[in-house]
Amino acid sequence: MQCTRRTAAHHILTKQSAASALKSLNGSITSSAASRPTFTLLQHQQTEPRRQFSLKPQRRFEASKNVLIKEFFPLKESEHIKKTPPAWHHPIYSEDQMNEVGPSHRETRNWSDRVALFMVRLLRGGLDLASGYKHDKAVKLNKQDPGAAQQKFAMTERKYLIRNIFLESVAGVPGMVAGMLRHLHSMRRMRRDNGWMETLLEESFNERMHLLTFLKMAEPGWFMRIMVLGAQGVFFNAFFFSYLISPRTCHRFVGYLEEEAVLTYTREIEDIDAGKLPMWENMQAPDIAVQYWNMPEGHRTMRDLLLYVRADESKHREVNHTLGNLDQKNDPNPYVSVYKDAKDGPHPTKDLSHQRPMGWERDEVI
Repeated sequence: MQCTRRTAAHHILTKQSAASALKSLNGSITSSAASRPTFTLLQHQQTEPRRQFSLKPQRRFEASKNVLIKEFFPLKESEHIKKTPPAWHHPIYSEDQMNEVGPSHRETRNWSDRVALFMVRLLRGGLDLASGYKHDKAVKLNKQDPGAAQQKFAMTERKYLIRNIFLESVAGVPGMVAGMLRHLHSMRRMRRDNGWMETLLEESFNERMHLLTFLKMAEPGWFMRIMVLGAQGVFFNAFFFSYLISPRTCHRFVGYLEEEAVLTYTREIEDIDAGKLPMWENMQAPDIAVQYWNMPEGHRTMRDLLLYVRADESKHREVNHTLGNLDQKNDPNPYVSVYKDAKDGPHPTKDLSHQRPMGWERDEVI
């Protein structure tokens, strides 16, 4: 009987110790999250059966000793629904096609292009300020003092995620605004839209998938949320009125904006290859990304994910530069059209079969 009491007492103390340890862990996590309200990195967990307090992370991604352990926007279980697949299925990219993608720039040809490029540079300045991205200053200082440049301007995984989330939260606005306006315009004119709105809405959906993917790796804090809310509110209304005035300028603006996105993701990939982002070298892509892009086995790392995202941005760059070359009211959308001479030469496609970073000229497609 005495032995049994000692065992029970020991069992109670063990539970109390475990509860105390868990409470201490939660306290340190809360304290860490409160000390860095701008951005919180996430770590996935997998609890083994019969080990209530054993944490087995699937993907380890840390910027400090204390990491928030939670699942951001977890899937909600339903009694009857097993899965909700995306409405737009993503085209298949080959590895060679994605490796061909790179930075490019379309030179301005008229006042509309110059206005669009000026607005993109203005927007990029705000984005650089928000994410602490100072590439030009880093390159200049690196020529004089590489050590000081690395210490002062080096981009970390956390900084890149801040930039990516902020970029994608804004990049999803133009397609939705343009698609909405063209939809309403089509109903007012009582005429077909010639396939433009489908491509624009699909582009917006794709940008949102980029955002959701990055949010699986990091959760923005209250300051970042306020910045995104303000930027999205201002940008939505500005783009709305701008598209009413000059749709051509707006599409050129998005084309230039996507040029900056391709450049950003290219630098991230180069930093991974150079060993400057060690946390990303062996990090696996989130499940939401694997399913959306149909990422094959053995090609599901963070680097592979950035290749897919960069390829998407390059396609948006091409599409919007092409749409900016067309008659905004009468020309059909070449990316959903069927051509009479389909076998005679290349034409615009949804995938990366025929890449045109500067966009297709009107006489090539119409």
